[in-house]
Amino acid sequence: MALILSIRIADPSFVESIRLRYFDMLITDRAVTTSEQIHVVNIDDRAIAQRGQFPFPRNQYADIIRQLEDRNAGVIVFNIFMPDVDRFGQDSALSRQLKESLVVLPHMATNENTVSKYAPYRPGVSVIGTGLPGIAYQSIQPNVRSLNETASGIGIVNTLPEIDGVVRRVPQVVTVGEQVYPSISLETLRVLAGDPSFQVRVNDGSVEAVRIPQFGKIPTDSYGRVWVDWSSQPQEYSLADLPEDFQGGIVIVGLTARGLNNPVATARGEVYPHYLQASVLETVAAGTNIVRPDYADGVEILVILAAGVLLLILTRWVYVGLISLVGICAVLAYGSYFSFVNYLWLFDVTLPVAGIVLVGLHAYGVKFVSEFLQKQAIKKQFAGYCSKEVVELLQKDPDLIKRGVRKDVSVMFSDLRGFTPIGEHYGDDVAGLGRYMNGYMDSISRPILDNKGMVIKYVGDASMHIHGAPIEDPNHARTIVQVGLEMLDAVDAYTKEMEAQGLPPAAMGWGCNTGVGFIGEMGSTERHSYDILGDMVSTAARLEARCKAYGVLAIVGAETYNRTRDDFFYLLLDNLQPKGKTVADLIYTVLRTRGEDYTKERATHNKMHALYKEKQFDAAVILCEELHGKFGGQMDKYYKMWIERCAFMKQQDLGDNWNGEFVAHEK
Repeated sequence: MALILSIRIADPSFVESIRLRYFDMLITDRAVTTSEQIHVVNIDDRAIAQRGQFPFPRNQYADIIRQLEDRNAGVIVFNIFMPDVDRFGQDSALSRQLKESLVVLPHMATNENTVSKYAPYRPGVSVIGTGLPGIAYQSIQPNVRSLNETASGIGIVNTLPEIDGVVRRVPQVVTVGEQVYPSISLETLRVLAGDPSFQVRVNDGSVEAVRIPQFGKIPTDSYGRVWVDWSSQPQEYSLADLPEDFQGGIVIVGLTARGLNNPVATARGEVYPHYLQASVLETVAAGTNIVRPDYADGVEILVILAAGVLLLILTRWVYVGLISLVGICAVLAYGSYFSFVNYLWLFDVTLPVAGIVLVGLHAYGVKFVSEFLQKQAIKKQFAGYCSKEVVELLQKDPDLIKRGVRKDVSVMFSDLRGFTPIGEHYGDDVAGLGRYMNGYMDSISRPILDNKGMVIKYVGDASMHIHGAPIEDPNHARTIVQVGLEMLDAVDAYTKEMEAQGLPPAAMGWGCNTGVGFIGEMGSTERHSYDILGDMVSTAARLEARCKAYGVLAIVGAETYNRTRDDFFYLLLDNLQPKGKTVADLIYTVLRTRGEDYTKERATHNKMHALYKEKQFDAAVILCEELHGKFGGQMDKYYKMWIERCAFMKQQDLGDNWNGEFVAHEK
């Protein structure tokens, strides 16, 4: 229910679009009648064939006005915008006719910051209240000056489509600067009534209503718009076939000839602009004002809340809840329909009904699907971090996650080496860098998942994973070293692919350790994950961080080495006391021998460390130089570093009990 309420309060575009379509159904479902006072005269293909090429010389427009007046037209709305001088030089003829007739012309409000050489037409207006009313525009584009100054009235013909591009509400007033301008429908009523001005009631800029005294108050929304009522259609004629008597009605002249005018998308479908104006005129003149009350949003939110709480209570009894669900939805649907049919009030029923149905389905389904959702949540949480077998194990026994345990496991941290040239290569190409990093992460993750390990986390270009939990692995120490070697091979293969594409190479370093850690679900109440804590974890992280300093790709902790010394080819690196630790411990690196026999070289390496421990640093340096290039070059950076170490240690005051340990002052 909270989700439904949140969606309704946020009111995203798809919710608004559905609501508007529901309102369309209500509005267009009304019985259609023919208006007795609004007439439409179309300049159609027949009229153009009769009079010649369009646009007509404007003396013909004057002739059309006279024809309409001869047939007892009241106010004539000539829905043809004329901002440019007539190419036939007949503006004066039309201007003379406008002085003698009741004709309303259109003009356009625009957001182009242009200034006309003459003031656009504007009748008197009385703004009651504070603030500028209506929708604001930058300027008015008027008709040519002679027409602008002789028409009985000129009104705005701008429409304001809804979020889905459909015109349902039409502004009755707009604001340009400090001036308020009426719509063409409001201006037509003003001219018809003979009033010199119109009135607008506002409250801090929100429009409450507009008014022509003879026609009374016209309710609008806060932007000064009225909903178009499509239940009354105008009487329509071709200019080539006019009726004998318009009976003093309003006559709107518009263009419908093929290819010369664009229809407007409305709730009724596509209609020509002057038909839209006719419906707006009928709406405001007849007083059939469709209204969405200002409090409608609040009422709909309260309905969702009250009905949802009631349903949650009633669903304790199965059949009572089902009957209540149907009953509540029926009452809401009928209430919305009744309020529109009788009062023309628009209340949305789509989201309240959909929300109540969802609340009911949730209430009935929660017990049945809770276990399924829990299993799916586990799958979603761990599918990308561990093997299929581990996911299935966690789904069978979710408590493996929730209950914390102390367990003997092996943990590894890995990190991408050489990120700077990679980042410089891609520059601002974030997507390209993302693809590169995703490929790298895929490469190092596959060996982990294939060996039933679990990725605890990815942090940037770094990763952390464990073996031995949650799935049992008695040889987890051996597994984690083997996985580390496979990760190095996978990165080498990935590097070859990248270099073949002209991209920078990838490299990695990792450190691992074995011991007892606390494993389980950890974090805050709102954000948590499967994690591991313990001294052996922090030690593994520090070992990985020292790979670059030692010039090697892998560092193995003492306990992991002790359990796997006969399984891999190890070389002693140092007797290291990591930062934050109080005692030193031996650390090792593991090499990929690739079928080579490095037994002799290892003996020399061990002898070098023995000399180092005996403080015979010069002799140790000689052996380092001798070992350069051995082990397939895998240890060359290490020996270079170790030569510098020996030079450094020669300068230190080492006690008699010095045992070769080195205290790290950085992680």
